[in-house]
Formats: sequence, structure tokens, C-alpha cells
Amino acid sequence: MPPRSPGTPRMCYIDAMIVKGLAIFAMLVTMTPVLLGAQANSPAAPPAAHPATQPKSTLPQHPATVPRSALPAPARPDLNGAPSEDQQPHVIVTLPAPAPTVWPVHDRILWGAYLVLAILGYVGIMLAVSTLKKIERHTSAAEAAATAATNTAQAALLHAQTIVNAERPWVLITAEPTRGVESSFDITATNRGRSPATITSAVDKVIFAADEARLSGLPQLKPAESGARFVPVILLPGESATLKTFSREDVKGICETDERFANVESWKEKLFLCGKVAYQDLIAPADKQAHETNWCCWYIHGKQRSALVPAGPAEYNAHT
Repeated sequence: MPPRSPGTPRMCYIDAMIVKGLAIFAMLVTMTPVLLGAQANSPAAPPAAHPATQPKSTLPQHPATVPRSALPAPARPDLNGAPSEDQQPHVIVTLPAPAPTVWPVHDRILWGAYLVLAILGYVGIMLAVSTLKKIERHTSAAEAAATAATNTAQAALLHAQTIVNAERPWVLITAEPTRGVESSFDITATNRGRSPATITSAVDKVIFAADEARLSGLPQLKPAESGARFVPVILLPGESATLKTFSREDVKGICETDERFANVESWKEKLFLCGKVAYQDLIAPADKQAHETNWCCWYIHGKQRSALVPAGPAEYNAHT
């Protein structure tokens, strides 16, 4: 899943605030003329005049609203050119002029207050949007600084781990001929590191196989059943200690039968001697996991002399 940008939710929120502020401002601007028009179109009640001061209307009433008994009787024309009976009197009705529209002071103040509120609301929204943008920039800068600090801390940790690995002890196992004894070999542990090491355990096992490729899986290595307790050995940088001695005379006791011994002599069956050494760093904390070194050698039985050489797959010669 691609990483999502941390500023996307904040930008959506800022856009929503801008749209909301513009909508409120547009609504206020749209409703203001409607309210003002409603106030202006509402007819103002004329002031009540005193009955004594009200002028008497001299306009004649409309014939439809004046009772017939109040109408003047039609004049009867005479024979000398006076109005005839078919002629009707002409009535002229004059309507009063509409009262001028007056915008009260209260409505003016209310309109001004609405306008000021709309402007203040718009300015407040713009200030809020600007503040949110500044907060977003500061947050992005803080996130970048935190990421840089994390990367720096990881680099420092890797550097410290490299220094620790360079200064830690490294115990290696070698098979060396025993001085003064022919066809005898010493399994020696040597500290090749830069700090002291304590060997806490050392176990080994003999394996018979037709070929080196037949060695499958690291065998279960257990201490000898003799019950002898292993004595820890402290190795300073460059020091060595002999863990086991293996000679030609030990082969017959390991083979147990003459047939297997004959197979070892004719190389039909190979004898492998493998083991494991566990050790700790003296300058490391006590609860730190111990290091291990696996080793494996092939015993070559000759007619006159023998040899013990390193052999085995990678897991048989691993280091931790």
C-alpha cells in the first residue's frame, strides 16, 4: 500500500473551511437585500389625525358606492336646448398619491450590523485558514526533523553495534598436531578478538558417513555422559586453550567393530569429528546471549600416519 501523505487530511479540512466561510458570506449577502426589501415594502401606518383637524372631503363618491337616494335628481331639460333626460352627469375620481417609502433608522442600523458581521466572519475565516496553513507547515517541519533524528539515531546505533562487534572476542577452533606425538591432534580454541572471552561449554561428537555430502542437518551435541563438569576457561586476546586430544589409537575404540575400522582404513566410510564451543564476552552485560562456534574435521586414516583436516558443510562451521 503506498504511503499516504500526512498533509492530505489537513488540506481537505482547510478546503472545507474555506468553502464553508464563502457559503456563509454569500448567504448573508443574498439575504440582506431581501430583508431590507421586506422592511421597505411594508406600509407604514399613517399618523392618526385629530377628528377636529381632519379635512372634509369635497370629492364626490363613486356612483357604485354612493346610495341612489343620495344622488341628485336628474334635471329635466326644457325644449330650449337644456340637457335632455338621456344625458348622465360625469363623475371624476382623484386617488391620493402613494406615500413616499421611508427607510427607518432602525433598519439602517440593522443592515449595517449584518454587513459588519458578514465582513468580520469572512475575515475570521481567512485568519483561521492562514493559521491552519502555518500549523501545517510547522507540523511538516517537525515531522521532517523527527524523521531526521530517527535516521541519525539508527545510524549511531549501527555504528555503535559495529564498534561492539569489532571489539568483541571471536573464538576459533583449529586442529593442530600434538607436539612430540605422531598421528595425534589437539582441538584448540583461540581468541582472535579484541576483548577477553570465557568459554562456558565445549561438546563434540563422532559421525560416520560415506561422504561429506551425506552430512545433513546439524547433529544434537550433548555433553559427555561421564559426568565430568566443564571448567570455564578465560582466554585473553591471542591466547589459546586445548579442548580435546584425538589420536590414531582412539579410532579403534570409536569404531567398536573390526569391520567398521576396516571401512575407515579403506575410506569406504569416513569418520567426522564435530563439536560446538559456547563463550561469553567479559565486558558485555551478564544477561547478554552467549556466542557459539561450530567446528567439524575429517579424520584421514593412513597406513603409517593419519591426518585431521577441516571439513563439513557451512552449518557445521558457523559462528555467532
